[in-house]
Amino acid sequence: MRVHADREICVGAGNCVFAAPEVFDQNDDGTVELLDPRPAAEHHDNVRDAVARCPSGAISLPEPG
Repeated sequence: MRVHADREICVGAGNCVFAAPEVFDQNDDGTVELLDPRPAAEHHDNVRDAVARCPSGAISLPEPG
């Protein structure tokens, strides 16, 4: 799994941090900070939950290309 976080469209809701704190954090201005762009399999369900909860669509799971 590969994770992408777009800080330009992040609204700072923090849902990603609650869903997957091992993978996401918020920086000083409240926008998403990606801690692990390739999380371990044990975190995949939480990352998918974070993607679903993101109100701005700033978090995505790009397909390998």
